[in-house]
Amino acid sequence: MIDRAGLAEFLRSRRHAMQPQDVGLPRGQRRRTEGLRREEVAALCHMSTDYYARLERERGPRPSEQMVASIAQGLHLSLDERDHLFLLAGHRPPPRGALSEHVSPGLLRILDRLTDTPAEIVTELGETLRQTPLCVALTGDATVHAGPARSIGYRWFTDPSARALHAPEDHDHLSRVYASHLRRLVTLRGPGSRAAQLAELALARSEELRQLWDAHEVGVRVDDVKRFVHPQVGVLELHCQTLVDPQQQHLLLVYTAVPGSESYERLELLSVVGAQPLG
Repeated sequence: MIDRAGLAEFLRSRRHAMQPQDVGLPRGQRRRTEGLRREEVAALCHMSTDYYARLERERGPRPSEQMVASIAQGLHLSLDERDHLFLLAGHRPPPRGALSEHVSPGLLRILDRLTDTPAEIVTELGETLRQTPLCVALTGDATVHAGPARSIGYRWFTDPSARALHAPEDHDHLSRVYASHLRRLVTLRGPGSRAAQLAELALARSEELRQLWDAHEVGVRVDDVKRFVHPQVGVLELHCQTLVDPQQQHLLLVYTAVPGSESYERLELLSVVGAQPLG
């Protein structure tokens, strides 16, 4: 059963404990609110202010599991806090580890501060959970995909448009990278895992993947410098730095260009034109 009083009290306490700068918002000189405003939290949780306010006032319907997960992420809760929130709302907490899509507060705090850098948080299956605005400008919004297409590895072998972001001469190597990574995950997670299910679906649709699968390659890695082909600014050669969350197996990927290089200038240009509609 939902504990309405406990849920409301917990939400208020977490909201009051957060500061605008914790979530990448400007504080402003005239702010008098303790912590965040309700409308700010509602925006972070992707829900209406009225709905969130009713939860804090012990009113309204019981939030769904999806809604609770969105609140937990918006409030930058730790895993223990997330589980506590689910129990207060009358739901069983989601699993932890590689199956979890709850991004840790630490990774979110870092991502929120990378306002002028392409960066994204992805799962071990290559599912993008969060992107900076400049990353969206570089690669497109990768969070809009559903089902197996959420995985970049799956899209690579089943959707030709997924390759448009990379130069044709890089395609063969990237195919080996994605096939090698997926095979390693299938072995690591075992039969019946999400990795195994994803591999089965992709193998049924891609002759190229079937041939690479038969080669049994593992450990094929992406080059230190990744080349992106953007329709407006051209080719960008970017270094990819990776930060790993060992609890959740999430990866924070940060893309940077060498200062003074042509790619650096193009990345600066992208930060300007990226907010403008294509064409």
